[in-house]
Amino acid sequence: MSSQTTVRYTRDDAERALRAVHLRVTRPRLTVLSVVARNPHADTARIIAGAREDLPEVSHQAVYDSLRVLTEAGLLRCIQPSGTVARYEARVGDNHHHLVCRECNRIVDVDCAIGEAKCLTPSDGHGFEVDEAEVIYWGLCPDCSTAHPRP
Repeated sequence: MSSQTTVRYTRDDAERALRAVHLRVTRPRLTVLSVVARNPHADTARIIAGAREDLPEVSHQAVYDSLRVLTEAGLLRCIQPSGTVARYEARVGDNHHHLVCRECNRIVDVDCAIGEAKCLTPSDGHGFEVDEAEVIYWGLCPDCSTAHPRP
């Protein structure tokens, strides 16, 4: 996948995805799934705003409940780089990582540089059965590094 892959869901795709993980198909879940797919790394405020564009009567609680259920079901992934609010993405199951700008908090997907299997093999697993690795690269995005050149 490219370094910034956006997952797209048609309504039929979203309904199939929900049914595949044995979840009831509800308008809030369909809406939240669609909003997150269109807005990778969105925080809850952005997701609520986007959900209300599509479904004006949706409550904050319905959005939060949908995010929790969809994340627990593996249809969404929650990331929370240190010092930032929780963000959600629909790109799941491929063990990708993230670049985070220290200045503007922009987040970009990046594929695992050494391959999925090696990335999931720690130097000492201490008996854990590892199924996911989370790597965050910190630095300055191109816009911020141009605006704030280092000496």
